[in-house]
Amino acid sequence: MITVIGTGTGTPLSGDSLRAVAEATLVVGGRRHLKEAAAVAGLPGGIPRVELGPLAPALDVIARHHAREDAGRAVVLASGDPGLFGIVRALAGRFGAGALDVRPAAPSVAVAFARIGLPWDDAVVVSAHGRDLRTAVNVCRAHPKAAVLTGPGAGPAELGAALAGTGLPRTLVVASALGDPDGERVERLSPAEAASRDWPEPLTVVLCLDEARAHAPVPRTLAGRTPGPARWALAEEEFAYRDSMITKFEVRALALARLGPRTGDLVWDVGAGSGSVAVECARFGAAAIAVEKSPDGIERVRANALAHGVDVQTVHGSAPAALSRLPDPDGVFVGGGGRDLSAVVTECARRARRTVVVSVAALDRVPAVREALADAGFATGGVLLHSSRLAPLPGDVTRLAGTNPVFLLWGDRPAAPDPDPPRGATQ
Repeated sequence: MITVIGTGTGTPLSGDSLRAVAEATLVVGGRRHLKEAAAVAGLPGGIPRVELGPLAPALDVIARHHAREDAGRAVVLASGDPGLFGIVRALAGRFGAGALDVRPAAPSVAVAFARIGLPWDDAVVVSAHGRDLRTAVNVCRAHPKAAVLTGPGAGPAELGAALAGTGLPRTLVVASALGDPDGERVERLSPAEAASRDWPEPLTVVLCLDEARAHAPVPRTLAGRTPGPARWALAEEEFAYRDSMITKFEVRALALARLGPRTGDLVWDVGAGSGSVAVECARFGAAAIAVEKSPDGIERVRANALAHGVDVQTVHGSAPAALSRLPDPDGVFVGGGGRDLSAVVTECARRARRTVVVSVAALDRVPAVREALADAGFATGGVLLHSSRLAPLPGDVTRLAGTNPVFLLWGDRPAAPDPDPPRGATQ
């Protein structure tokens, strides 16, 4: 067996875990974990110890040890619960779950929330350790309660810098050295304050909270983020809008299908009007930015986001100039027309990581939009949507009421080729 022991969040090692460390014939762990184990359990002097850095070499050492007939016990020391974004996944993938004896300590996320007296069954937990920070940033933009497991170059300063200019109400709770009676610190800061500080390693977890919504009193059935919306492509009457300046629900349904908004994504709604597309993307768990040139439109977007219980960052300005200061999106929805439409689509296509969807009413604008998407290397498509809704007539009868036809055009960025295709795949 390979014994995996969680340490370092204030949970004392059990007698069985102490004996496992003392009897080990190989011990693997971070520098801090090895030092603590030597002090607490008294590691035998001649026992091989492997300090974790890159994971692959450590797994190779464990594999060679595991293959010996006289292998004895290998012990892997990890922080908190090693099954939560931890080494258990790699070990089980390499050696099989049946080879592991996992003994978790309290997860750092649970300890951090306990320190501030909040439940965490409704928190979204995201790891930025060895991963792209943008996913964690987008989760923090979109959700009122998130926990970010930190890593080098992805700590409170970087997270705070990304959130400071959004205008979204967020507080960062920085928890470091959890469980250390001498070094533990739990601090509440604004994103700007966190961005201005130098943070020593090791950091454990950063909680990102909308303080007004961080304590939801309703009991939960499912842990994590709220499940996706029960309804989508909401009726126009469920939004505040001016005149007919709103994307009709039939068009919005297909636009959402093409955008595919999900937790960890960032979506721009350019020429947002009422912000109906941004609000619906946020209801799916994506971070959303609504760009709108009219001040009263900005206020409507904010009111609609509040009415539907989601966060949408608003940017007052005209595209494409207003897009220059925004982080790169995964998907973009462009509504409306205007003389600058081709330039707007070109800029959106240059920045979008996955998809651009454009709604236009004028036939004359279709070729320019398609050309802008194709020139960016996108695979293009589109439809003309013309729906007829059931409408009542006197005498308890029904007629068909036609809506204005709308072109919905889209471009999808081709997927990058797999640099390491599986064996047998076509090169």
